[in-house]
Parts: sequence; structure tokens; C-alpha cells
Amino acid sequence: MSVLVAPDKFKGSLSAARVADHVITGLRRTKPGLRCTALPLADGGDGTVDAAVAAGFRLERRTVPGPAGEPVDAAFAVRGDTAIVELAQASGLTLAEPAPLHASTDGTGMLIREAAELGCRRIVLGVGGSATTDGGSGIARALGIRLLDGSGHDLAPGGAALRFLDRLDFSGYALPDVEVVLASDVDNPLLGPSGASAVFGPQKGACPEQLTILEDGLARWARIVESELGVSAVDSPGAGAAGGAGFGAIALLGASVEPGIGYLIELLGFDALAREASLVITGEGSLDAQTLRGKVPVGVATAAAKHGVPVIAVAGRCTLGPEDLRAAGLRTAYPLTDVEPDERRCILEAGKLLESLAERIPL
Repeated sequence: MSVLVAPDKFKGSLSAARVADHVITGLRRTKPGLRCTALPLADGGDGTVDAAVAAGFRLERRTVPGPAGEPVDAAFAVRGDTAIVELAQASGLTLAEPAPLHASTDGTGMLIREAAELGCRRIVLGVGGSATTDGGSGIARALGIRLLDGSGHDLAPGGAALRFLDRLDFSGYALPDVEVVLASDVDNPLLGPSGASAVFGPQKGACPEQLTILEDGLARWARIVESELGVSAVDSPGAGAAGGAGFGAIALLGASVEPGIGYLIELLGFDALAREASLVITGEGSLDAQTLRGKVPVGVATAAAKHGVPVIAVAGRCTLGPEDLRAAGLRTAYPLTDVEPDERRCILEAGKLLESLAERIPL
């Protein structure tokens, strides 16, 4: 028997790689010598670079501006001519205190530029977990595009300043010819009640008044970009991802949009490993209604079904019933709360409990 262990992280407890390691340790306690392969996964948000490195990509570290402009240590992953850039590494919500009007994606743009300068010609941009609502204008600035007001002065970073945008100066644009892929499971447009500001702004600390400011800035940004380039991407699925960074990538970099987990599963080599497996074990911290909206476990189950391989899940907790699990392609789920009812201990002692849980999985 061969088991492929392909989980997402347990947020706040364990990285995807550590989840896989603990599951394998538990499985081998009851079945020594069991053939196990670990393939940590992510859906484009935080943990995507770590998952790529675990799959054989090389880690590249850089110091870049964080969402509030302060230096942060960030990384991207490289294999051959492909780079995976995780927006959360440079422009993530966990990197600074909320600053919804001024947070920018400049650091993410610098990572894209660094990857291109290494010779990467395909750049996969994972856009989950952003602190920003700047429409990707920071990415543009980092790549040499100047954002100018009516007096010819450079705009300040952030979404609020976009209200004063008058024109773009492309004379310093420096990105080589690259293919950019936006890995995102968000299909929101840039503007309106389903757009970047209205839906995601509150998560980044924006109050109602600030949401209006950000919406106005994004609308002006979109008008100027369309006027300068003749490209309309406001309503493109994914334009609203990461505070409109999706729009910037689509309109300015010609990015294509791919479902995050489906694309990354393919890129990281899941299919070849699944063909050799008798069982796939996936998982994430909480199996709940959000899981059903295209998170890692559902993506794994969908990919494994092509090979006829059964899939089960481990989790910190599970609020899905048997019918929901089956509809998602999962045969069953094993939550940590089965071995420890105290959810606080499940978070603090996740590794040890995960090993105990894995011992209970029948093989």
C-alpha cells in the first residue's frame, strides 16, 4: 500500500509540511514500513511558497517593503524558469497593523521583478491574505510605472491616493517578457457591491467611510488604466482579488487567471504521485462551509478522483456532515477533536494529537 499525504496548513498551529510529517509518523506507528509520500499544498495564500519549496522549488529570500512601507524579509520559490510569488509574503495582513487607506503592494511588485531578473519567464502570483486595497498600483510602481497627479507629482502609496491619479508614465517600466499567472479562487470584480473594497475591505480594517474612499480610488485607477492602455478588466473574474491586485495583474501584466488550488496541485506534481497511491490523505485546520468553496481538500479530492484514488481528510475540527464530505469527494474526516475535545489544546498540541489521530486511520 502507498499513501500520499497532501494537506494544507493547520492555520495557527502547523505548516502543511509539518502536518504531513506528523500524519506519516502516526501512520507508521501502526504500520511500520508503510510507503508514504508527503506533498504539502496551498491554495495561493500564505503557505504557498513553503509548499512549493517542499515540492522541490528553490527558496529565494529578499528584503522588500511591507504593506506599510517598513522592510520585511520575504521569499519566493523558483524551479527552472518558473517562480511562485506569494503576495502574503510581502503585502500580507499579518505583516503590519491595519492601514487600509495606505497599505500597498510595492513589495510584491519587487518580488516579481526579482524573479524576472533571475530569468524566470513564468511567474505564478498567489494572492490570498493581502493587507492592501490598492488595485495592484504598488506592483505597477515597483515595476517602474509612475503614478502621477495633476501636477506631475508621484502619488503616495495606497488605495486612498488613487483618487488623485491623473496619468501613468511607462517610460521606466522594466519587466521583461514574462507570462504571469494569477492563482486565485476569488472571482470578484474590482468594483461595486461584490468588489474589492466592499467585500474584502472590512477584513483589512476599513470602516464604512474608508470603504467609500477606497472604492473611489479604485474606480479612478481603473478609468486611467483603461484610458492609457485600452484594456478593460474591471469586471474580469478575479479582478477584485487581494484588494484589486488581481486587476493590476490582469490589466497591466496581461495575467491569466487560474483556480488557485487546481493550478498549484498540477504545478507541484500531484497527479504523478496520485497515480501511484492507494489512498490520499488531505486536510486543513477547519473543515467547514468555507472548505466547500474550493479549498485545498476539495481540490485534492477533485484531482484524485481522476485516478480513482480514495481521499480522506484530517483536520483540527470538522463541522461538515457525512453528506457534505461525500459531496466534496471525501470519504470521511478525522478531526483532532475526536481525540481531544478541548479545541485550545488541539491548537497548542496539534502535532502530538495529529500523530495519535493518524494511528486510528484504518489502512
